[in-house]
Amino acid sequence: MNKPSEEESQVIKVRIPQGKEVLGIVQQRLGGSRMRVLCLDGKERICRIPGSLRRALWVRESDVVIIEPWELGGDEKGDVVYKYRGKAEVEFLKKRGYLKNLEEEF
Repeated sequence: MNKPSEEESQVIKVRIPQGKEVLGIVQQRLGGSRMRVLCLDGKERICRIPGSLRRALWVRESDVVIIEPWELGGDEKGDVVYKYRGKAEVEFLKKRGYLKNLEEEF
């Protein structure tokens, strides 16, 4: 019996941005539930964690997150919808080419 290698046996399900959502990296925590995020579309937004996720989502600097820009003021503000947990998910995004514009930040 051959054991499959560790990478083959790990199957991860990674959430990918849909619709208006954008990938980003947290640059700086601003206090409260607000932070400065450098988004994949080249814009820097002040983002907040919405009330429904405030206690469930803990975000630090240099975390990769999914941002949903606001309808009004979408170039400057947005909401953090999801945080990628673990290096395996971030590596998956790099291999698939989702983080090409942000690779210099890592």
